[in-house]
Amino acid sequence: MSSRARVARRIAAGAAYGGGGIGLLGAATVGVLLAEVQMARRQVGNHGDPVHVPSADGLYGRAYAASPACEEPLRFAMLGDSTAAGQGVHRARQTPGALLASGLAAVAERAVELRNVALPGAQSDDLDRQVALILSDPDWQPDVCVIMIGANDVTHRIPATKSVRHLSAGVRRLRTAGAEVIVGTCPDLGSVEPVQQPLRWVARRASRQLAAAQTIGTVEQGGRTVSLGDLLGPEFAANPRELFGPDNYHPSAEGYQTAAMAVLPTLCAALGLWPEEERPDVSRAEGFLPVARAAAKAVEEGGTEVTAAMPTGPRGPWALLKRRRRHRVPTQDPVPAKTSPSGSAGSSSGRSSPSGA
Repeated sequence: MSSRARVARRIAAGAAYGGGGIGLLGAATVGVLLAEVQMARRQVGNHGDPVHVPSADGLYGRAYAASPACEEPLRFAMLGDSTAAGQGVHRARQTPGALLASGLAAVAERAVELRNVALPGAQSDDLDRQVALILSDPDWQPDVCVIMIGANDVTHRIPATKSVRHLSAGVRRLRTAGAEVIVGTCPDLGSVEPVQQPLRWVARRASRQLAAAQTIGTVEQGGRTVSLGDLLGPEFAANPRELFGPDNYHPSAEGYQTAAMAVLPTLCAALGLWPEEERPDVSRAEGFLPVARAAAKAVEEGGTEVTAAMPTGPRGPWALLKRRRRHRVPTQDPVPAKTSPSGSAGSSSGRSSPSGA
């Protein structure tokens, strides 16, 4: 087992059994990097200004809803931090929730109703509240949920075991309620342009450790993950003016489109809608692996899916690692649907730390 797989397994085990001693950044490192952190915070983010996120809640695929033989809309929920909420863009159709709802409607040929309760600045412990909010309406229970969270845990030095514990609990509650769950794992914070070395190296290492541990925790609760770290790393580093928004931290409209293209195939596959063969394609380096090894490999290439595949064996649970082909995601504005739960991201504004997500 690789060192990354061992660390991820150790973090996930600590989360499962209540451990809390494994931090993302050691105390000595924090002292050395304090000046770098302060410099990065002055250059990144919204500098304490109020956060306004366009509301994307509503109905997508209106043409399918108008059909005489239409089925009930698929119920789709977004949870997480500012990346899930869509901070950094100005139009609802540019947010990841809207992009994924539009793409899902096109693939399913069925209307999709989106509710987004993601909160800018949220850390993983806010998932307890968000999950409760999504499940609070007995007349609206989600068919599928996408969670994007983790960046703020890294920047606030939250112990990885605590982060994964909250994420695993959220996935378990949503799965128990009957929803499919896809987690877009922690992005690579080492790709943020104003962050300099050595903070860039530490941020990348911490991001990848958390992403791998998130994968283990999610898969063991019956969810799927899609790695966003490498996807939002080299591709963003190569095109920072196109893929980062005005604050040089959050994605631009094109950046969210790139992320949505990676998540959509797994979102559709979880509902049995994606046309690709579910068996591994050896030519694409897909295959069955112990979940810790699959998690470690997934962080090395953006858009890699990990899902549970086999019962627990001598080396722990097994997983299927897939690299699905991406397609351009259509865009559309939402049509008002039922009243969303209070506190949804689309209608809320809050405050986020300058280096928050």
